[in-house]
Amino acid sequence: MSRPRAKLIDYFPGCPVEATLSFLDGKWKGVILHHLLEEGTLRFNELRRRIPAVTQRMLTKQLRELEEAGLVSRTVHAVVPPRVDYDLTPLGKTLEPVIGALRLWGSEHVMCGDDQVSAVMPPQQKVRSAA
Repeated sequence: MSRPRAKLIDYFPGCPVEATLSFLDGKWKGVILHHLLEEGTLRFNELRRRIPAVTQRMLTKQLRELEEAGLVSRTVHAVVPPRVDYDLTPLGKTLEPVIGALRLWGSEHVMCGDDQVSAVMPPQQKVRSAA
């Protein structure tokens, strides 16, 4: 299993920012944390439905890394078929302000539509053209 880049080198020149980002390093980790913060405990397939662009393999990998970091807990229920639940640990819940700040910035500055994503400059910062 791969490990976050910072864990491989044990060196954080941008500490504490780089150290924090090393736990969120990965395309889907922030999205997974967002859904677990918003909805609480979720089963694996519920997470897959909420993140349709992620592959099963990548979701499993990202969840394992979050679990290894102590941010997500995994509970296996002994039933047939097997049921696995994912939830935030107390440490994972402390990331709520970070994920909330990302959500707020995105809702204010990112426009999504027609499979396009672009940053939007706030109106007071737009430069007028001299036409």
